[in-house]
Amino acid sequence: MTIYEHYKGGTYKLIGEAVHSETLEPLIIYEQLYKTKDYPKGTLWVRPKLHFEGMVLIDGEEAPRFKKIEE
Repeated sequence: MTIYEHYKGGTYKLIGEAVHSETLEPLIIYEQLYKTKDYPKGTLWVRPKLHFEGMVLIDGEEAPRFKKIEE
């Protein structure tokens, strides 16, 4: 089980990769490991692989959008 932390906080379990049926774009499927007022723990999310593995700018510094914290 691979766990990632989003740069804004929150942890997610990597479920796997998928392919968009029309564009063939690689997608990442991941599970939310905490609950919020809008989404329960266990909610599944899908994001383009390029975005999931991409970098974000935080206070002028680049950081990974999702950082692996557990394998």
